[in-house]
This record gives sequence, structure tokens and C-alpha cells, in this order.
Amino acid sequence: MLAEADAEAGSKVARKCKACHSLEKGGPNKVGPPLWDIVGRPVASVEGFAYSDALRNLGGEWTYERLEAFIRSPRDVAPGTKMSFAGIRKEQDRANLLAYLRTLSDDPKPLP
Repeated sequence: MLAEADAEAGSKVARKCKACHSLEKGGPNKVGPPLWDIVGRPVASVEGFAYSDALRNLGGEWTYERLEAFIRSPRDVAPGTKMSFAGIRKEQDRANLLAYLRTLSDDPKPLP
């Protein structure tokens, strides 16, 4: 699904994210951590952000697969997360958002 995803359409989906996250390089922590360079980043690793125990204990990194699951249902991936967002139900919207998040990097990670 990611191979056919539309990053431009994903930028529209990302408007929901902007309410709590900065998207620009060097952006500040807000209610949530910045999403610049999220793909491939270790989970709960942004300096100065107060992560929930649920995310700190999750470990690993934000792969495309893990991000897809998290934006579908944050509480299913990390029960106890402080993220109050319910998730994005439409598969195409999630794929488009991931394609957009991939562009938020100086060195975008290859698609799976």
C-alpha cells in the first residue's frame, strides 16, 4: 500500500497531527514530540519530552509497520500512552500519512 501512497494527500491528513506535534526540522516539543525524521527513530527518544511509561517501555524504533499500527490505534500498540488521539481508521489515509511522514527527513528511509 505504501508504494502507491500519496504524500501530498498525506500532508492533508497530517493537519490532525499538527495540533499536537511540530513537523518542521528542529521543531519544538509540543503536547507531543516533533515528527521530523520519525521513520527509523528510536521510540521515546526525543530529548526533553516527557514520554509515558507505555512508550518508554515499548523499545525498538519507529518502523513503517509500527507507525502504521500506532496511527491506526495508539492505545492498542502502547496501552497507557498519553496520546489522546483515537487513531486513523482508513487504511489509505494511514498510508498517505506515512508517505508524507517519510518526506519529513533529510535522508528518507527506503520503503519496505
